[in-house]
Amino acid sequence: MTVSPYGLHRVLEPAGVLPQQAWRLDADPTPRADEVVLDVRRLNLDAASFRQLREAHGDGVRQAVLDIVARRGKMQNPVTGSGGMLLGTVRAVGPDSPLGLRVGDRVASLVSLTLTPLRITDGLADWDGRTEQVPCRGTAVLFGRSIAAVLPDDLPEELALSVLDVCGAPALTDRVVRGCAQAPAVLVLGGGGKSGSLSLAAARRAGARRLVALVPTDDEAAAVRAAGLADEVVVADARDPVAVARAVGERVEVTVVCVDVPGCEHGAILATADGGTVVFFSMATSFSAAALGAEGLAADVRMLIGNGYVPGHARFALDLLRAEPAVRALFEHRQTHQA
Repeated sequence: MTVSPYGLHRVLEPAGVLPQQAWRLDADPTPRADEVVLDVRRLNLDAASFRQLREAHGDGVRQAVLDIVARRGKMQNPVTGSGGMLLGTVRAVGPDSPLGLRVGDRVASLVSLTLTPLRITDGLADWDGRTEQVPCRGTAVLFGRSIAAVLPDDLPEELALSVLDVCGAPALTDRVVRGCAQAPAVLVLGGGGKSGSLSLAAARRAGARRLVALVPTDDEAAAVRAAGLADEVVVADARDPVAVARAVGERVEVTVVCVDVPGCEHGAILATADGGTVVFFSMATSFSAAALGAEGLAADVRMLIGNGYVPGHARFALDLLRAEPAVRALFEHRQTHQA
């Protein structure tokens, strides 16, 4: 069998597509020459997928996840198209693997579950269905072009996994803010969440002149204010474009969308000045709605898709968490609240 660094040899149907596009993958835990096989210990479902599954299945969310993985050989929500990431221990390393991992390493995958061959062997017996993090026993396969991060020894596993799940957001925010000709005003929709709080901290460090966090509730606003992550914290429904524009006031040069519900595209566009940039990190984003909305609003804005990968993004996000006690406190509060 010809082994592809992109995992083409794991695609069962339809033929000729990449693993992320495939309907079904081969999740056999026997490593090919350039693969790494992991013993899975925890899944981290992405926020948009988890919200949709909870709303659609309620107490049956555990069985819904099991059914998806059994049917498809990977975790890819058929509604949102997204998945998440995982934590595991290296079981086996193929002789030609370029990832630099060793048997026994504790790692987090930095590629989506939507393209990761996955088997679940414990029926998710230890998961109550109420949190994005899913205790799990099973196996997963990383390809030659996959990426993974060895877990740091100085952070609890659950905390590190939460950060690595969204590490692309602060790294790209840093790049965009530093790339502006002048120090920009930055708006983060969903500034109290995981990716939002890290993006606020990254924007501050990158030299933003004004930071605005938009959140949905007064309680979340109080938490972000207490953490000192933004110059202004406003409360509005990110799905209401007019409410967003009114709450933000003077338009910003950079808007970062970190909201896990659909329908936030037009508010982000309205709040961004002509010539500015909107970065969409939410998997709930409709990119056709964003493109057509910008056209319909005659908005001259650059729109970027946060693809989750920026070179060095894992280290950047972990170092940001270590250096920003307020951000760490928000992450730990979130974990405690969900537990």
